[in-house]
Amino acid sequence: MDAALILLDLPAPVRIDRLPQVHGVLLVLGFVGTLVALERAVALRRPAGFLAPALLGLGGLLLLTPLPLRLGQTVQLLGAAAFVGVYASLWRRQRDHAVLVQALGAVLAGGAAILWLGGVPVPLLLPWLVGFVVLTIGGERLELARLAMGPGAGPTLVLLAACLLAGVVAALLWPAPGSALLGVALLALVGWLAAHDVAWRTIHAQGLTRFMAACMLAGYFWLGVAGMIWLLGGAATTGVRYDAVVHAVFLGFTISMIMAHAPVILPAVLRRPLPYHPVLVVPAVLLHVSLVVRLWLGDALGHEVAWRWGGVLNIVAVVSFLVLAAGSVVVAARTAGR
Repeated sequence: MDAALILLDLPAPVRIDRLPQVHGVLLVLGFVGTLVALERAVALRRPAGFLAPALLGLGGLLLLTPLPLRLGQTVQLLGAAAFVGVYASLWRRQRDHAVLVQALGAVLAGGAAILWLGGVPVPLLLPWLVGFVVLTIGGERLELARLAMGPGAGPTLVLLAACLLAGVVAALLWPAPGSALLGVALLALVGWLAAHDVAWRTIHAQGLTRFMAACMLAGYFWLGVAGMIWLLGGAATTGVRYDAVVHAVFLGFTISMIMAHAPVILPAVLRRPLPYHPVLVVPAVLLHVSLVVRLWLGDALGHEVAWRWGGVLNIVAVVSFLVLAAGSVVVAARTAGR
């Protein structure tokens, strides 16, 4: 969030010279990667599994220090390799389509770490980082909603994941046609996920169930926006199109999915209850409204003030959700202790 303020050319609490440079990787591998690896390590139930989130998190912290950048990059690469190892162990335990799809996502994370260490600029790594979060979340949706998706869901998702993987590689080697292929693959995958997700039925429920469904459907919408940008405009490595793809995927899709699953997954990881409260709707709504302001009024229509204010509201939405979620955990723990 601090790096986001710097990139928005606004006052930030902390000024670290290379923070804007590592902002994207810090979010995707340092934050999301550590979070997902921790959840998978808990599922593995082996001490060695926690090496992956430890290295990914440590690598993220090292990126912020005055130490050579390559040190943090190397540690994150080791963490990504350990992450792939976690999925290999899970695959040996149960040869499941959901695990395979998520493992392909971890391979893309490792590929991104290798390429970044080799000097490839972060904008060219964007499809690899997008592929990591999309396949990870797609596999988790299959894992959680398998019965609703039907018996053929697993093989279909694996096929779509393979197409996305091909699009990611093609976008690096042949940016113009490869990005169009990537856009088609991403739209096919998100279209299939959205059409088969139980969220279309649970959106009519109440409370937590409805909150989760709304966050997931909104996330699918923003992922579709990113797919359309790649399909219609080709490679997005600079300017407003790059800004739009990055924030449509990593805020609109990824953070929205984290909001949706936090009340379910975090208690299993942290061993602490995270009770749902209607107030959690506020940061979720603010996130998507701020993205409309930033991506439509700012990026698409060229209003710089809207782009900047949309970015500020992005930050407010994420921070307020974290504060409210942490507060819910604390209140629940105190209530349980009485």
